[in-house]
Amino acid sequence: MTAAVTDLDRLLSRKSFIELSARERTKALLDAGTWRELLGPFDRLHSPWLEMQDIVPQEDDGVVVARGLIDGQPAVVAGIESAFQGGSMGEIAGMKIAAALDLARQDHERGIPTRPVLLLETGGVRLQEANLGLAVIAEIHAAIIALRPHVPVVGIIAGLVGCFGGMSLAAALCSHLIVTPQARLGMNGPEVIEQEAGIAELDASDKRLIWSLIGGEQRAAVGLVDQLVEDDADAIAEAVRAAFRAGQPDSYRSQQIPQFLARLVAIDPALVTDGPALRALWGKGEQA
Repeated sequence: MTAAVTDLDRLLSRKSFIELSARERTKALLDAGTWRELLGPFDRLHSPWLEMQDIVPQEDDGVVVARGLIDGQPAVVAGIESAFQGGSMGEIAGMKIAAALDLARQDHERGIPTRPVLLLETGGVRLQEANLGLAVIAEIHAAIIALRPHVPVVGIIAGLVGCFGGMSLAAALCSHLIVTPQARLGMNGPEVIEQEAGIAELDASDKRLIWSLIGGEQRAAVGLVDQLVEDDADAIAEAVRAAFRAGQPDSYRSQQIPQFLARLVAIDPALVTDGPALRALWGKGEQA
């Protein structure tokens, strides 16, 4: 049997994590038979603002929160549904995530070790809810920081929307961040950069360039994420289990600001022509 046939069989047999809905992704990460959804569609907790702007709401507001077990330990997984409003964060969607993290912290304070996982597939704040969305993203940031001393907070960016805006800061605050090669991570999305600064600054249609700058492989190469995993539901679930087994990192990326600033100051943007050039200039940062 040739290597090409073996690789093809492997590709056909694996289950794509990217192709799963948010609800299916949460199930894929929890131990079999333990999945239980909190505040699901039948609770009809959706944004009160979208209908005012002639936008059909979704009854879970685009966020799935599930309880269950990971490696036999209590866990909570919050998954953002990128198919609804690009995974944007509004008042209700964001509070579901913040509340889930806060309840996990309370579990730890009561002696119940609960493992938190965030599925970060989002363009950032929901523009239709503006300041409400920004405020709730800040609540998510605060909840991650409050929970980190108790347990690693594991984030996953799979694709194809990526993780942008204020939620990219949430990703950076995670104790362990797992991505696929198809993932993208950045403060501003390519389309936003092109719109505001012009195509001379960044051509959003140049997919090779975009992924060479902010794609999962590049982010792993410069140390801004902790693990690069292929698009396979089983492999990603195992990476999550391994992250919890590894325990707390020695330090967090949010505690390495001086190192990152020193590297930025030393880089001349005119010399950054592509991804490999950035890797050479930046070097791989400390993983945390």
